[in-house]
Amino acid sequence: MRKILFAASECVPFIKTGGLADVCGALPKEFDKENWDVRVVIPNYSCIPEKYRNDFQYVTHFYMGTGPMLPEKYVGILKYEYQGVTFYFIDNQEYFNCAVPYGDIRYDIEKFIFFDKAVLSMLKAIDFRPDLIHCHDWQTGLIPVYLKNEFQGDGFYWGIKSIMTIHNLKFQGIWDRKVIQGLSGLTDNLFVPDKLEFKRDANMLKGGLVYADYITTVSDTYAQEIQTPYYGEGLDGLLSARHMDMQGIVNGIDVDVYNPATDPKIYCNYTIDNWRKKKVNNKVKLQEELGLAVDKKKIGRAHV
Repeated sequence: MRKILFAASECVPFIKTGGLADVCGALPKEFDKENWDVRVVIPNYSCIPEKYRNDFQYVTHFYMGTGPMLPEKYVGILKYEYQGVTFYFIDNQEYFNCAVPYGDIRYDIEKFIFFDKAVLSMLKAIDFRPDLIHCHDWQTGLIPVYLKNEFQGDGFYWGIKSIMTIHNLKFQGIWDRKVIQGLSGLTDNLFVPDKLEFKRDANMLKGGLVYADYITTVSDTYAQEIQTPYYGEGLDGLLSARHMDMQGIVNGIDVDVYNPATDPKIYCNYTIDNWRKKKVNNKVKLQEELGLAVDKKKIGRAHV
C-alpha cells in the first residue's frame, strides 16, 4: 500500500480562505483505500469550528526547536477521522490561537516554519512513514528543504519524496534572510542564489521548488505562463530550469458539495432535468442583489 501525506495551511471543512482548502479536502477521499493510505496535516487553528474540534483526539506531544531564534516549543498532535480520511492537527496555542489563519506576514513566516519542521518531526512520533509528502504553496515550502537536508541524517526519512504544488505564485513567503535563517536553523550554504536566497532576502516557496522532487500547478497553461518573466513573479528562471519536473493538473470539484440539486448556497436548486427553466433564476437573483440590470439574456464576460 502506498502512503501519501498532504501538508497544507488550510483544508475544508475545517478552515478555508480559498481553493487550496477545497483541493486538500476533496482529493484525499477520492483515492482507492485498498491501495492508498492518504492522510492530511494542517495547523490546529482555534478558529476551526467547535463541532469538529470537540471530537479531535489527542495522539501525542513533544518539544521541538527549529533555530536559534525559535527554541524548544510545544508540539501537540491531534487526530480526527472524516469521510474515511485521517486528519492530523499540529497544536501550539502560541501560533495557532487565532481568529483567521493568516495575518502579519512576519508572524506567519515564523509559525509556518514551525509548522513545516513539526510536520516532519511528527512522522516518527505517530509511526507513519509516507512514500510522498504533497506540499501546498509557500506555507509548506520548507518541508522539502528540511527533508533533503536536516532530516537526511535519520534513516527513517530516506527515500521519502516530495511534491510542491503552486496554487498562487504571487505569495512566496519572502522575508529577511537572517531572520528566516535564525528561525529555521538552516545552514549558510542553503541561503545562496540557486537555493533559498531571493533578491538578498530568503524565499520559502523558492526553497520548496528547488528541493521538491516534482512540481505541479493548477493547469498546463499556468505551468507554461509561470516560466515567463510576466507571470513568473521572479521565479521564472528557476521554473524554466525545472520544466522537465513540472506539469499542470487542473483542479476538479467535489461533486457532492458543488451539486446544484442540493447546494444550499445558491438561490434556486436545479437538476439535469429542469436546469433550462430553473438555472436562470440564480442569474436574476444575483443581478438583483448586485443592483445590476435584470435581464435573463444578459451574458457576463470575464476580464482576465
